[in-house]
Amino acid sequence: MNKGQKLWQKAKKIIPGGNGLLSKRPDRYLPNFWPTYFSKSKGINVWDLENNKYQDMAQMGMGTCILGYANDFIDKKVKKIINKGISSTLNCPEEFDLAKKILKYDKFADQVKFAKGGGEAMAIAIRIARAKSKKDVVAFSGYHGWHDWYLATNLENNSALKDHLLPGLDPNGVPPQLKGTVFPFRYNQFKELNEIVKENDIGTIKMEVERNNPPEKNFLQKVRELCDKKGIVLIFDECTSGFRETFGGLHKKYQVEPDMAMFGKAIGNGFALTSIIGKKVIMEATQNTFISSTFWTERIGSVASLKTLEIMERLESWKIISKQGQKIKKGWQSIADSFGIDLNIGGLDALASFSFIHKDNLMFKTLITQEMLKKNFLAGNCCYVCIDHTDEIIDMYLNNLLEIFKLISMCIRDEELIENLLENEICSSGFKRLN
Repeated sequence: MNKGQKLWQKAKKIIPGGNGLLSKRPDRYLPNFWPTYFSKSKGINVWDLENNKYQDMAQMGMGTCILGYANDFIDKKVKKIINKGISSTLNCPEEFDLAKKILKYDKFADQVKFAKGGGEAMAIAIRIARAKSKKDVVAFSGYHGWHDWYLATNLENNSALKDHLLPGLDPNGVPPQLKGTVFPFRYNQFKELNEIVKENDIGTIKMEVERNNPPEKNFLQKVRELCDKKGIVLIFDECTSGFRETFGGLHKKYQVEPDMAMFGKAIGNGFALTSIIGKKVIMEATQNTFISSTFWTERIGSVASLKTLEIMERLESWKIISKQGQKIKKGWQSIADSFGIDLNIGGLDALASFSFIHKDNLMFKTLITQEMLKKNFLAGNCCYVCIDHTDEIIDMYLNNLLEIFKLISMCIRDEELIENLLENEICSSGFKRLN
Protein backbone atom coordinates (compact mmCIF):
# COMPACT_ATOMS: atom_id res chain seq x y z
CA MET A 1 0.00 0.00 0.00
CA ASN A 2 1.46 3.37 -1.05
CA LYS A 3 1.77 6.41 1.22
CA GLY A 4 -1.31 8.03 -0.27
CA GLN A 5 -3.50 5.02 0.45
CA LYS A 6 -2.13 4.72 3.99
CA LEU A 7 -2.94 8.36 4.63
CA TRP A 8 -6.40 7.89 3.09
CA GLN A 9 -7.21 5.10 5.52
CA LYS A 10 -6.29 7.41 8.41
CA ALA A 11 -8.17 10.36 6.93
CA LYS A 12 -11.43 8.42 6.72
CA LYS A 13 -11.36 8.00 10.50
CA ILE A 14 -11.34 11.73 11.22
CA ILE A 15 -12.87 13.27 8.05
CA PRO A 16 -16.34 11.95 7.11
CA GLY A 17 -15.94 10.36 3.70
CA GLY A 18 -12.20 10.98 3.81
CA ASN A 19 -12.27 14.37 2.10
CA GLY A 20 -14.58 17.18 1.02
CA LEU A 21 -15.06 16.23 -2.65
CA LEU A 22 -16.68 13.02 -3.83
CA SER A 23 -14.93 13.19 -7.21
CA LYS A 24 -11.48 12.94 -5.61
CA ARG A 25 -12.12 9.79 -3.62
CA PRO A 26 -9.79 6.98 -4.77
CA ASP A 27 -12.59 4.43 -5.24
CA ARG A 28 -13.65 6.54 -8.23
CA TYR A 29 -10.37 5.65 -9.93
CA LEU A 30 -8.40 2.71 -8.57
CA PRO A 31 -9.34 1.42 -5.10
CA ASN A 32 -6.32 0.52 -2.95
CA PHE A 33 -3.78 1.73 -5.53
CA TRP A 34 -4.68 5.31 -6.52
CA PRO A 35 -1.99 7.78 -5.26
CA THR A 36 -4.83 9.84 -3.70
CA TYR A 37 -2.67 12.74 -2.44
CA PHE A 38 -0.27 15.07 -4.22
CA SER A 39 2.83 16.82 -2.95
CA LYS A 40 3.10 19.33 -5.83
CA SER A 41 1.74 20.02 -9.31
CA LYS A 42 2.99 21.97 -12.33
CA GLY A 43 1.70 22.20 -15.89
CA ILE A 44 0.08 18.79 -16.40
CA ASN A 45 2.46 17.08 -13.97
CA VAL A 46 1.47 15.82 -10.54
CA TRP A 47 3.81 14.36 -7.89
CA ASP A 48 2.50 11.99 -5.23
CA LEU A 49 3.70 11.66 -1.62
CA GLU A 50 6.48 9.31 -2.74
CA ASN A 51 7.65 11.83 -5.35
CA ASN A 52 6.42 9.74 -8.28
CA LYS A 53 5.66 12.02 -11.21
CA TYR A 54 2.50 11.55 -13.28
CA GLN A 55 1.12 13.29 -16.35
CA ASP A 56 -2.51 14.23 -15.77
CA MET A 57 -4.65 12.99 -18.66
CA ALA A 58 -7.69 12.80 -16.40
CA GLN A 59 -9.54 15.75 -14.87
CA MET A 60 -6.95 18.49 -14.32
CA GLY A 61 -8.15 19.48 -10.86
CA MET A 62 -11.77 18.63 -11.74
CA GLY A 63 -11.60 20.93 -14.75
CA THR A 64 -10.32 23.98 -12.89
CA CYS A 65 -6.92 24.43 -14.53
CA ILE A 66 -7.29 25.29 -18.21
CA LEU A 67 -3.98 27.17 -18.01
CA GLY A 68 -2.17 24.29 -16.30
CA TYR A 69 -1.26 23.69 -12.68
CA ALA A 70 0.67 26.42 -10.85
CA ASN A 71 0.68 28.82 -13.79
CA ASP A 72 3.69 31.11 -13.30
CA PHE A 73 1.95 34.33 -14.32
CA ILE A 74 -1.11 33.78 -12.13
CA ASP A 75 0.90 32.59 -9.14
CA LYS A 76 3.26 35.57 -9.40
CA LYS A 77 0.30 37.95 -9.31
CA VAL A 78 -1.28 36.16 -6.35
CA LYS A 79 1.98 36.06 -4.36
CA LYS A 80 2.46 39.78 -4.92
CA ILE A 81 -1.03 40.59 -3.62
CA ILE A 82 -0.64 38.26 -0.61
CA ASN A 83 2.20 40.49 0.55
CA LYS A 84 -0.21 43.43 0.52
CA GLY A 85 -2.89 41.59 2.50
CA ILE A 86 -5.87 39.58 1.31
CA SER A 87 -8.50 40.70 3.84
CA SER A 88 -9.39 43.81 5.79
CA THR A 89 -12.40 45.65 7.12
CA LEU A 90 -12.56 47.40 3.72
CA ASN A 91 -13.39 45.92 0.33
CA CYS A 92 -10.78 45.00 -2.28
CA PRO A 93 -11.04 47.02 -5.53
CA GLU A 94 -10.26 43.89 -7.57
CA GLU A 95 -13.82 42.69 -6.95
CA PHE A 96 -15.12 45.68 -8.92
CA ASP A 97 -12.48 45.23 -11.63
CA LEU A 98 -13.43 41.58 -12.05
CA ALA A 99 -17.14 42.40 -12.17
CA LYS A 100 -16.52 44.80 -15.07
CA LYS A 101 -14.40 42.23 -16.89
CA ILE A 102 -16.85 39.33 -16.47
CA LEU A 103 -19.77 41.42 -17.72
CA LYS A 104 -17.83 42.34 -20.86
CA TYR A 105 -18.00 38.82 -22.21
CA ASP A 106 -21.71 38.05 -21.84
CA LYS A 107 -23.65 41.06 -23.03
CA PHE A 108 -27.05 39.88 -21.77
CA ALA A 109 -25.97 40.41 -18.15
CA ASP A 110 -25.90 43.68 -16.23
CA GLN A 111 -24.80 42.60 -12.76
CA VAL A 112 -22.69 39.96 -11.06
CA LYS A 113 -22.19 38.44 -7.62
CA PHE A 114 -19.22 36.34 -6.56
CA ALA A 115 -18.87 33.25 -4.40
CA LYS A 116 -16.26 30.53 -3.90
CA GLY A 117 -17.80 27.17 -4.81
CA GLY A 118 -20.09 25.97 -7.58
CA GLY A 119 -22.67 24.50 -5.20
CA GLU A 120 -23.15 27.76 -3.35
CA ALA A 121 -23.35 29.64 -6.65
CA MET A 122 -26.21 27.31 -7.61
CA ALA A 123 -27.97 28.02 -4.32
CA ILE A 124 -27.47 31.78 -4.71
CA ALA A 125 -28.95 31.72 -8.20
CA ILE A 126 -32.01 29.77 -7.05
CA ARG A 127 -32.53 32.15 -4.12
CA ILE A 128 -32.41 35.19 -6.44
CA ALA A 129 -34.71 33.56 -9.01
CA ARG A 130 -37.26 32.62 -6.36
CA ALA A 131 -37.10 36.11 -4.88
CA LYS A 132 -37.79 37.56 -8.31
CA SER A 133 -40.47 35.13 -9.51
CA LYS A 134 -42.23 34.83 -6.12
CA LYS A 135 -42.54 31.12 -6.94
CA ASP A 136 -40.82 28.22 -5.18
CA VAL A 137 -41.04 25.45 -7.77
CA VAL A 138 -38.02 24.69 -9.98
CA ALA A 139 -37.54 22.48 -13.06
CA PHE A 140 -34.00 21.41 -13.88
CA SER A 141 -31.80 19.27 -16.09
CA GLY A 142 -28.25 18.27 -15.14
CA TYR A 143 -26.08 18.35 -12.05
CA HIS A 144 -26.32 21.47 -9.91
CA GLY A 145 -24.65 20.86 -6.56
CA TRP A 146 -25.44 19.49 -3.13
CA HIS A 147 -27.83 21.97 -1.49
CA ASP A 148 -31.31 21.20 -0.17
CA TRP A 149 -33.18 22.75 -3.10
CA TYR A 150 -31.55 20.22 -5.47
CA LEU A 151 -31.50 17.07 -3.35
CA ALA A 152 -35.18 17.64 -2.55
CA THR A 153 -35.77 16.01 -5.95
CA ASN A 154 -35.28 12.62 -4.30
CA LEU A 155 -37.89 13.22 -1.61
CA GLU A 156 -40.49 11.87 -4.04
CA ASN A 157 -38.39 8.74 -4.61
CA ASN A 158 -34.67 8.24 -4.17
CA SER A 159 -34.07 7.41 -7.82
CA ALA A 160 -35.20 10.75 -9.27
CA LEU A 161 -31.61 12.01 -9.45
CA LYS A 162 -30.15 8.77 -10.79
CA ASP A 163 -29.39 10.18 -14.24
CA HIS A 164 -28.36 13.63 -13.01
CA LEU A 165 -26.13 12.83 -10.04
CA LEU A 166 -25.96 9.40 -8.42
CA PRO A 167 -28.43 6.50 -8.28
CA GLY A 168 -30.12 5.64 -4.99
CA LEU A 169 -29.11 8.85 -3.23
CA ASP A 170 -31.04 9.22 0.02
CA PRO A 171 -31.98 12.86 0.76
CA ASN A 172 -31.20 12.50 4.46
CA GLY A 173 -31.15 15.87 6.19
CA VAL A 174 -33.29 17.55 3.54
CA PRO A 175 -36.54 18.93 5.04
CA PRO A 176 -39.48 16.80 3.85
CA GLN A 177 -41.48 20.00 3.44
CA LEU A 178 -39.46 20.61 0.24
CA LYS A 179 -41.12 17.64 -1.45
CA GLY A 180 -42.74 18.68 -4.73
CA THR A 181 -40.65 21.84 -5.14
CA VAL A 182 -38.19 20.47 -7.73
CA PHE A 183 -38.83 18.55 -10.96
CA PRO A 184 -36.18 16.99 -13.25
CA PHE A 185 -36.49 16.84 -17.02
CA ARG A 186 -34.37 15.13 -19.63
CA TYR A 187 -32.14 17.17 -21.89
CA ASN A 188 -33.48 17.61 -25.45
CA GLN A 189 -36.92 16.44 -24.30
CA PHE A 190 -38.92 19.64 -24.73
CA LYS A 191 -42.32 17.93 -24.54
CA GLU A 192 -41.40 16.53 -21.14
CA LEU A 193 -40.42 19.98 -19.87
CA ASN A 194 -43.54 21.53 -21.35
CA GLU A 195 -45.73 19.04 -19.49
CA ILE A 196 -43.95 19.81 -16.21
CA VAL A 197 -44.58 23.52 -16.74
CA LYS A 198 -48.25 22.87 -17.58
CA GLU A 199 -48.85 20.79 -14.46
CA ASN A 200 -46.82 22.86 -11.96
CA ASP A 201 -46.39 26.51 -11.05
CA ILE A 202 -42.76 26.67 -12.21
CA GLY A 203 -40.91 29.89 -11.43
CA THR A 204 -37.39 28.84 -12.43
CA ILE A 205 -35.78 26.56 -15.01
CA LYS A 206 -32.13 25.70 -14.37
CA MET A 207 -30.11 23.62 -16.82
CA GLU A 208 -26.71 22.89 -18.25
CA VAL A 209 -26.33 24.32 -21.76
CA GLU A 210 -24.66 21.14 -23.01
CA ARG A 211 -22.83 18.21 -21.47
CA ASN A 212 -22.50 14.97 -23.42
CA ASN A 213 -24.67 15.77 -26.45
CA PRO A 214 -25.49 19.04 -28.23
CA PRO A 215 -29.01 20.48 -28.31
CA GLU A 216 -31.36 19.07 -30.95
CA LYS A 217 -34.38 20.49 -32.79
CA ASN A 218 -33.83 24.03 -31.45
CA PHE A 219 -34.18 22.73 -27.89
CA LEU A 220 -32.54 25.73 -26.21
CA GLN A 221 -34.54 28.21 -28.30
CA LYS A 222 -37.77 26.42 -27.35
CA VAL A 223 -36.84 26.56 -23.65
CA ARG A 224 -36.12 30.29 -23.97
CA GLU A 225 -39.49 30.90 -25.68
CA LEU A 226 -41.30 28.87 -23.02
CA CYS A 227 -39.72 30.93 -20.25
CA ASP A 228 -40.61 34.19 -22.00
CA LYS A 229 -44.20 33.05 -22.47
CA LYS A 230 -44.68 31.86 -18.87
CA GLY A 231 -42.57 34.49 -17.08
CA ILE A 232 -40.09 31.86 -15.87
CA VAL A 233 -36.53 32.76 -14.88
CA LEU A 234 -34.09 30.81 -17.09
CA ILE A 235 -30.74 29.94 -15.52
CA PHE A 236 -27.84 28.36 -17.41
CA ASP A 237 -25.40 26.46 -15.22
CA GLU A 238 -22.05 27.13 -16.91
CA CYS A 239 -19.83 26.33 -13.96
CA THR A 240 -18.22 23.61 -16.07
CA SER A 241 -18.96 24.63 -19.67
CA GLY A 242 -18.04 28.31 -19.43
CA PHE A 243 -14.83 29.44 -21.18
CA ARG A 244 -14.30 26.00 -22.78
CA GLU A 245 -15.53 26.61 -26.34
CA THR A 246 -16.19 30.35 -26.20
CA PHE A 247 -14.72 33.23 -24.25
CA GLY A 248 -17.61 33.41 -21.85
CA GLY A 249 -20.69 31.22 -21.74
CA LEU A 250 -21.28 28.29 -24.06
CA HIS A 251 -24.74 29.76 -24.68
CA LYS A 252 -23.03 32.27 -27.00
CA LYS A 253 -22.29 29.41 -29.39
CA TYR A 254 -26.01 28.63 -29.68
CA GLN A 255 -27.12 32.28 -29.56
CA VAL A 256 -29.57 31.73 -26.73
CA GLU A 257 -29.41 34.13 -23.80
CA PRO A 258 -30.50 33.11 -20.28
CA ASP A 259 -31.70 35.44 -17.54
CA MET A 260 -28.87 34.27 -15.28
CA ALA A 261 -25.73 32.15 -15.62
CA MET A 262 -22.99 30.84 -13.37
CA PHE A 263 -19.28 30.46 -14.13
CA GLY A 264 -16.86 28.51 -11.97
CA LYS A 265 -13.92 26.14 -12.16
CA ALA A 266 -11.97 27.60 -15.10
CA ILE A 267 -12.22 31.31 -14.30
CA GLY A 268 -9.79 31.08 -11.35
CA ASN A 269 -7.45 28.38 -12.72
CA GLY A 270 -7.59 26.46 -9.46
CA PHE A 271 -8.15 29.42 -7.15
CA ALA A 272 -11.60 29.44 -5.56
CA LEU A 273 -14.02 31.77 -7.32
CA THR A 274 -17.44 31.49 -8.95
CA SER A 275 -19.65 34.17 -10.46
CA ILE A 276 -23.39 34.56 -10.81
CA ILE A 277 -24.31 36.94 -13.62
CA GLY A 278 -27.73 38.13 -14.73
CA LYS A 279 -30.05 40.78 -16.01
CA LYS A 280 -30.50 43.72 -13.68
CA VAL A 281 -34.24 43.16 -13.37
CA ILE A 282 -33.47 39.68 -11.98
CA MET A 283 -30.33 40.37 -9.97
CA GLU A 284 -31.85 43.32 -8.12
CA ALA A 285 -34.05 40.82 -6.30
CA THR A 286 -30.91 40.08 -4.28
CA GLN A 287 -31.66 43.26 -2.34
CA ASN A 288 -34.97 41.83 -1.15
CA THR A 289 -33.48 38.72 0.46
CA PHE A 290 -30.30 37.90 2.39
CA ILE A 291 -27.20 36.57 0.57
CA SER A 292 -23.85 37.31 2.22
CA SER A 293 -20.60 35.61 3.27
CA THR A 294 -17.29 36.82 4.70
CA PHE A 295 -14.95 34.90 2.42
CA TRP A 296 -16.71 35.86 -0.79
CA THR A 297 -14.89 39.18 -0.47
CA GLU A 298 -11.32 37.95 0.09
CA ARG A 299 -8.82 39.20 -2.47
CA ILE A 300 -7.03 36.14 -3.86
CA GLY A 301 -9.91 34.79 -5.95
CA SER A 302 -10.52 38.10 -7.71
CA VAL A 303 -6.83 38.69 -8.40
CA ALA A 304 -6.31 35.17 -9.72
CA SER A 305 -9.40 35.39 -11.91
CA LEU A 306 -8.41 38.74 -13.39
CA LYS A 307 -5.05 37.30 -14.46
CA THR A 308 -6.60 34.04 -15.63
CA LEU A 309 -9.07 35.83 -17.90
CA GLU A 310 -6.32 38.10 -19.22
CA ILE A 311 -4.17 35.12 -20.23
CA MET A 312 -7.13 33.20 -21.67
CA GLU A 313 -8.08 36.15 -23.86
CA ARG A 314 -4.52 36.68 -25.06
CA LEU A 315 -3.90 33.01 -25.90
CA GLU A 316 -7.46 32.28 -27.05
CA SER A 317 -7.23 29.25 -24.78
CA TRP A 318 -10.71 27.97 -25.68
CA LYS A 319 -9.53 27.37 -29.26
CA ILE A 320 -6.39 25.56 -28.10
CA ILE A 321 -8.12 23.18 -25.72
CA SER A 322 -10.98 22.47 -28.12
CA LYS A 323 -8.52 21.58 -30.89
CA GLN A 324 -6.53 19.29 -28.61
CA GLY A 325 -9.71 17.72 -27.29
CA GLN A 326 -10.79 16.94 -30.84
CA LYS A 327 -7.43 15.23 -31.41
CA ILE A 328 -7.90 13.11 -28.29
CA LYS A 329 -11.44 12.11 -29.32
CA LYS A 330 -10.25 11.12 -32.80
CA GLY A 331 -7.40 9.17 -31.22
CA TRP A 332 -9.80 7.23 -28.98
CA GLN A 333 -12.04 6.41 -31.93
CA SER A 334 -9.14 5.37 -34.14
CA ILE A 335 -7.73 3.02 -31.50
CA ALA A 336 -11.16 1.54 -30.78
CA ASP A 337 -11.85 0.99 -34.49
CA SER A 338 -8.51 -0.74 -34.97
CA PHE A 339 -9.55 -3.39 -32.43
CA GLY A 340 -13.26 -3.51 -33.28
CA ILE A 341 -14.26 -2.02 -29.91
CA ASP A 342 -17.56 -0.13 -29.58
CA LEU A 343 -17.14 3.21 -27.82
CA ASN A 344 -19.56 5.97 -26.91
CA ILE A 345 -17.55 9.21 -27.11
CA GLY A 346 -19.11 12.44 -25.87
CA GLY A 347 -18.71 15.67 -23.97
CA LEU A 348 -17.44 19.04 -25.09
CA ASP A 349 -14.18 18.69 -26.99
CA ALA A 350 -12.30 20.20 -24.06
CA LEU A 351 -14.16 17.93 -21.61
CA ALA A 352 -13.97 14.72 -23.61
CA SER A 353 -15.10 11.36 -22.25
CA PHE A 354 -15.89 7.86 -23.45
CA SER A 355 -17.50 4.67 -22.26
CA PHE A 356 -17.39 1.12 -23.58
CA ILE A 357 -20.63 -0.19 -25.02
CA HIS A 358 -20.18 -3.37 -23.07
CA LYS A 359 -21.43 -4.87 -19.82
CA ASP A 360 -17.88 -4.78 -18.41
CA ASN A 361 -17.48 -1.03 -18.97
CA LEU A 362 -16.38 -0.30 -15.39
CA MET A 363 -13.93 -3.19 -15.42
CA PHE A 364 -12.34 -1.88 -18.61
CA LYS A 365 -12.18 1.64 -17.18
CA THR A 366 -10.45 0.26 -14.07
CA LEU A 367 -7.96 -1.65 -16.22
CA ILE A 368 -7.09 1.53 -18.12
CA THR A 369 -6.42 3.43 -14.89
CA GLN A 370 -4.41 0.54 -13.45
CA GLU A 371 -2.17 0.08 -16.50
CA MET A 372 -1.76 3.80 -17.31
CA LEU A 373 -0.70 4.46 -13.71
CA LYS A 374 2.16 2.04 -14.26
CA LYS A 375 3.17 4.19 -17.22
CA ASN A 376 3.00 7.30 -15.02
CA PHE A 377 -0.26 8.68 -16.35
CA LEU A 378 -3.31 9.69 -14.34
CA ALA A 379 -5.97 8.47 -16.75
CA GLY A 380 -9.36 6.87 -17.05
CA ASN A 381 -12.23 7.39 -19.44
CA CYS A 382 -12.13 11.19 -19.67
CA CYS A 383 -9.68 13.99 -20.33
CA TYR A 384 -10.22 17.60 -19.30
CA VAL A 385 -7.85 19.43 -21.59
CA CYS A 386 -5.55 22.32 -20.69
CA ILE A 387 -3.17 24.40 -22.79
CA ASP A 388 -0.21 22.27 -21.64
CA HIS A 389 -1.60 19.15 -23.33
CA THR A 390 0.73 19.41 -26.34
CA ASP A 391 0.68 17.24 -29.47
CA GLU A 392 3.73 15.37 -28.19
CA ILE A 393 2.09 14.53 -24.85
CA ILE A 394 -1.20 13.52 -26.48
CA ASP A 395 0.63 11.24 -28.94
CA MET A 396 2.52 9.59 -26.08
CA TYR A 397 -0.72 9.14 -24.14
CA LEU A 398 -2.53 7.59 -27.11
CA ASN A 399 0.37 5.26 -27.90
CA ASN A 400 0.29 3.92 -24.34
CA LEU A 401 -3.49 3.66 -24.42
CA LEU A 402 -3.32 1.59 -27.59
CA GLU A 403 -1.57 -1.24 -25.74
CA ILE A 404 -4.34 -1.33 -23.14
CA PHE A 405 -7.12 -1.29 -25.73
CA LYS A 406 -5.45 -4.34 -27.25
CA LEU A 407 -5.82 -6.06 -23.88
CA ILE A 408 -9.45 -4.97 -23.69
CA SER A 409 -10.14 -6.42 -27.14
CA MET A 410 -8.79 -9.74 -25.85
CA CYS A 411 -11.03 -9.46 -22.78
CA ILE A 412 -14.08 -8.94 -25.01
CA ARG A 413 -13.27 -12.21 -26.78
CA ASP A 414 -12.44 -14.02 -23.52
CA GLU A 415 -14.70 -12.67 -20.76
CA GLU A 416 -12.80 -14.42 -17.97
CA LEU A 417 -9.52 -12.71 -18.86
CA ILE A 418 -10.44 -9.29 -17.39
CA GLU A 419 -10.73 -10.71 -13.87
CA ASN A 420 -7.22 -12.11 -14.15
CA LEU A 421 -5.82 -8.79 -15.39
CA LEU A 422 -7.34 -6.63 -12.68
CA GLU A 423 -5.11 -6.33 -9.61
CA ASN A 424 -7.64 -4.56 -7.41
CA GLU A 425 -11.31 -3.81 -6.89
CA ILE A 426 -13.42 -2.30 -9.65
CA CYS A 427 -13.82 1.47 -9.53
CA SER A 428 -17.21 2.89 -8.59
CA SER A 429 -19.33 4.72 -11.14
CA GLY A 430 -19.08 8.49 -11.32
CA PHE A 431 -21.73 11.14 -11.84
CA LYS A 432 -24.37 10.33 -14.42
CA ARG A 433 -26.06 13.20 -16.21
CA LEU A 434 -29.20 13.25 -18.32
CA ASN A 435 -27.61 15.36 -21.03
